[in-house]
Amino acid sequence: MSEVKKIKINENISGQRLDNFLINELKGVPKSKIYSIIRKGEIRVNSKRKKPSYKLHKDDELRIPPIRTSEIKNLFVPSKIITVLKKAVIYENNDFIAINKPEGIASHGGSGISIGVIEAIRNFGKSYRNAKLVHRLDKDTSGCQIVAKNNQFLRRCNKFISDRKVKKTYQVVVHGKWTDKKGVYEMHLKKSNLQGNARVVKASEQGKIAKSIFKPLEVKKTLSLLECELITGRTHQLRVQLSELGFPIVGDKKYRSKRTSRLNLLNLKNRMYLHAISFTAQDLDIDISVDPPEEFKKIIKIGE
Repeated sequence: MSEVKKIKINENISGQRLDNFLINELKGVPKSKIYSIIRKGEIRVNSKRKKPSYKLHKDDELRIPPIRTSEIKNLFVPSKIITVLKKAVIYENNDFIAINKPEGIASHGGSGISIGVIEAIRNFGKSYRNAKLVHRLDKDTSGCQIVAKNNQFLRRCNKFISDRKVKKTYQVVVHGKWTDKKGVYEMHLKKSNLQGNARVVKASEQGKIAKSIFKPLEVKKTLSLLECELITGRTHQLRVQLSELGFPIVGDKKYRSKRTSRLNLLNLKNRMYLHAISFTAQDLDIDISVDPPEEFKKIIKIGE
């Protein structure tokens, strides 16, 4: 068993989320274990309990409890996923790497998933060992994802995201004929308790406000292609909002989407049709975009 570990947060670490810091600090410890000790209050910051989303500050004092060595595992990253993600790189400089994340790959391990984007990128080479996610995409969402290569850039990104100076845009195919024009949609969302290993988010007046801009791009009788811009960044925000509005995302099994045999008949990919098309932060000189996969153009044609 390891000993109690005490860490004083310095300027280089300041601004990181507590969970992200611990995932990097406790290499080999399962993420389920890390989230468990945070929830139980075994992790203390300045002698107080904190949520996983807490942003660390300079001079914070972090206490990490002893962890059984039997719970620490050497993480093996298959070469196949490393190769896939290296091919997915669309831009890179000294501060960050941008990828066109394939659907089906999680942003990080945890909840029964051992390997995700961040674990694979840290195995790209020695200079990537301290890479950290700037933002997350759901496992079944494809598209533009930014990964910081140093703590200074991560802190700047966190600040601009917190100040809502980052624009994240998506394209999505939904069931139904969208009849509204471009507009801002607000809804209160609340995370429920974990059901199995899956977190579910529901509309609830007791939840936090979620704001999105929806703009129709192409509307058919049974399917619609929308452009979506996040104003807030709640868990599963677009998926829950669209489902609650009566327009569930095609292929989204968690939030009441229908599986249609027509996808198989037309040889279309059976996936969730949600794609992150851009990440823009003018003050950081970032403007990354990536087109949606070809299946987005094909599926909308069957909505006549």
